[in-house]
Amino acid sequence: MRDDRATGDWLAIDWGSSRRRAWRLSAAGDVVAAHADDRGVLAIPPGGFPADLDRLRGLLGDLPAIAAGMVGSNRGWIEAPYRPLPAGLSDLAANLAVVAGVRLSIVPGLADAADVMRGEEVQLLGAAAAGLVPPDCRICQPGTHNKWAQLEGGRITGFTTVMTGELFALLKANGVLAGMLDGEVSDGEAFRRGVAEGAGRRDLSAALFGVRAAVLLKRLDPADAAAFASGVLIGADVGPRMGQAPVHVLAGPPLGTLYAAAIEALGGRSTIVDSTPAFLAGMRTIRRLAP
Repeated sequence: MRDDRATGDWLAIDWGSSRRRAWRLSAAGDVVAAHADDRGVLAIPPGGFPADLDRLRGLLGDLPAIAAGMVGSNRGWIEAPYRPLPAGLSDLAANLAVVAGVRLSIVPGLADAADVMRGEEVQLLGAAAAGLVPPDCRICQPGTHNKWAQLEGGRITGFTTVMTGELFALLKANGVLAGMLDGEVSDGEAFRRGVAEGAGRRDLSAALFGVRAAVLLKRLDPADAAAFASGVLIGADVGPRMGQAPVHVLAGPPLGTLYAAAIEALGGRSTIVDSTPAFLAGMRTIRRLAP
């Protein structure tokens, strides 16, 4: 990829489990074109990655590519080994996994003593590199597996993963609350009641069953059940992590808005940061620093 850096466009790919986003960037780093689809790692059949990348290149251009996310996991194309903490963009760039013969490099994930991440590290470090967050800060990164990360000197020094989004999806699809959680989830009175409930109770399981009981006893409008349950889960996630320092919420709406509302409802301070420019800033820096 060395010969393309000064003169050629390239592809930056955020290739997750269920979704894939890709951008064609100029040599200067400007966005030329973008594409998003549901061709996440779990949608690719065994041996199907080369053909799928070819289809993506058919849309954006037959160009060298750098990908981050679950494409580098043991469920992906090839495994890009985890890097230890602390870590910065230079550490990621120096340890890209190269897929032979297809002009594709994959960003490694990060591992702490008992936790892992893939893809989020590019957004976290890219946010600091672009000046979207301070080099020393705490970041909440909402998603299926929410991340709470600490940055020091623009490097990730620690993080915790919380399965908040996945728990909500599982409750919505299966179990005693299935069929009750199809309403709109937005910041409002029901959501904030749920936040207070989730943050104030140690027994999350009991608080969640309380959603069903409240509906049956007509203490909660069925239309508000999803917002209340989401508030319970987010409150249980946010509550133990409140402190004096502001939290930078790295996400777009609606999740970023919900987390910011929960943080502020519990007495914290938050700033929402768009994750897309953070990801692109991280990928631009990785490409520039790669050997």
